[in-house]
Amino acid sequence: MNPSRFKLSTMIIFFVCLVVLTSLVITSLLVTESVSETIEKQLEGKAVNVSRIVAESQVARDGLQDEAMEQAIQNYAMAIQDATEVLFVVVMDMEGIRKSHPNPEQLGGPFVGGDEKRALQGQEYTSRSTGTLGRSVRSFTPILNDQQVQIGAVAVGISLQDVEASIQQSRKQILVGSIIGLLVGVLGAFWLARYIKKSLFGLEPYAIARIHEERNQMLHSVYEGVIAIDRDSRIVLVNKSARQIFQKAGLLSKDPVGMHINDFLPVPMMDSVLGDRQAVLDEEQNLNGVSIISNRVPLVVNGQVIGAIATFRDKTEVNQLAEQLTGVKMYADTLRAQSHEFMNQLHVLLGMIKMREFDQVQDFIAKLVNHQAYEVGNVIRHIKDPVFAGFIIGKISYAREARVNLIVSCETEIPKPANSSVTHELITILGNVIDNAIDNVMDKEQRRIVVEFSYIDELLTMTVEDTGSGIPEELQHVIFEKGISSKEGEHRGFGLHLTKGSVEKLGGSIEIESEMEKGTAFTIIIPFEAGGENDD
Repeated sequence: MNPSRFKLSTMIIFFVCLVVLTSLVITSLLVTESVSETIEKQLEGKAVNVSRIVAESQVARDGLQDEAMEQAIQNYAMAIQDATEVLFVVVMDMEGIRKSHPNPEQLGGPFVGGDEKRALQGQEYTSRSTGTLGRSVRSFTPILNDQQVQIGAVAVGISLQDVEASIQQSRKQILVGSIIGLLVGVLGAFWLARYIKKSLFGLEPYAIARIHEERNQMLHSVYEGVIAIDRDSRIVLVNKSARQIFQKAGLLSKDPVGMHINDFLPVPMMDSVLGDRQAVLDEEQNLNGVSIISNRVPLVVNGQVIGAIATFRDKTEVNQLAEQLTGVKMYADTLRAQSHEFMNQLHVLLGMIKMREFDQVQDFIAKLVNHQAYEVGNVIRHIKDPVFAGFIIGKISYAREARVNLIVSCETEIPKPANSSVTHELITILGNVIDNAIDNVMDKEQRRIVVEFSYIDELLTMTVEDTGSGIPEELQHVIFEKGISSKEGEHRGFGLHLTKGSVEKLGGSIEIESEMEKGTAFTIIIPFEAGGENDD
């Protein structure tokens, strides 16, 4: 079975119990050894104390020096033995003959054990030996008379069985304490496992690892740049796409993870989101010359802001997609308008043919050919950028379908721009203004729009004048703000806002002249650098 597949609770209980058990076993061994030594020393000390007391007693001294008082030694020794609960108290003379013994029958006999010789030579010590009462711990103390001459010795013994019994009792207590400690450890491990698993939403370690790996792979696989910060504005995540954009902007000199967001980025990006707790969507920012479109959202958990996350993309790529979409839409609108216009012309021709008005048919076709050649030729002749020229032709067809007379006038030749991205901005600017103009004249009797172009001293001037209802004076100074429109209805007020943004990006200006019920004129002036070659 794969160890990584064990449940978290099982692993925690197992390892906690293992640690507790190991600690208790080692502690028990050390404590048992220490306690055993302590008990032995205590019992030895007790034997030494008793032997000294007997050796210092006047009864023992007198009994060894006066045979008439030998019986007093036995009585005194037995009294001490009973009071101190030792195995024996034996008083002997210098020949090793017992003067006291727990068994009266052993009185007068030699001391048994062979470990009494040093005591008869004046030494005090302890030993272990086997005598008539079994194996014991013995303490020997010489007995001296008043002149400090040795007249005998006393031996006090404590049964080794009693020593072992005391040690075993201590071991039992330690074992009981260890078992209780182990049970407490098991219960604690079980509670800890449940608490940790609850904190991890019931996920097992391998599941958490899999989710973490999947999250990293997803974040690094998305095409948009992603950067996240915590509540202290410290960077906690930067995905692969974000690193590529930062490297393009010359910002990726070192790993940004762990840095303060304001120390890493040259523009304020996330502070407002953390403070205001409001998302900021589709905002254009500049990173060392690299334009990005960013979305910034606060991360809120249980009502508390724990950080923020920003997703962004290089605006150049967004512009390329917009150009492709604009070109496709413009091409589709142009084809649709021209197809509708062509069908109307075919119906006219069919009617004249049925009435056999062949001369009028001929004149009508000639007029159409001449008009189309003049209209298209005039635009292509003066506007050298084929993309922009195609856009203008498409707008003419769209206006004609809407029964609006769109007149295009070029005072000078309009060269192709040196930077192709300028074409996209011009299409955005002029497309929104012309669409607004068409909307303004739709309900008027005179439906006319005049678009004029001129290029002088590297300045492109575009004027769009309509015969619509005009813009109220109170709206003229706010008409370029997002969501502001002179028309009623939803999803309005975005076109002129985008127009203003494109004009400012190109470093140009836009002005409005409007009179109620007479019309509106937009004048747009753009710095315009011509390309090296123009397409004829």
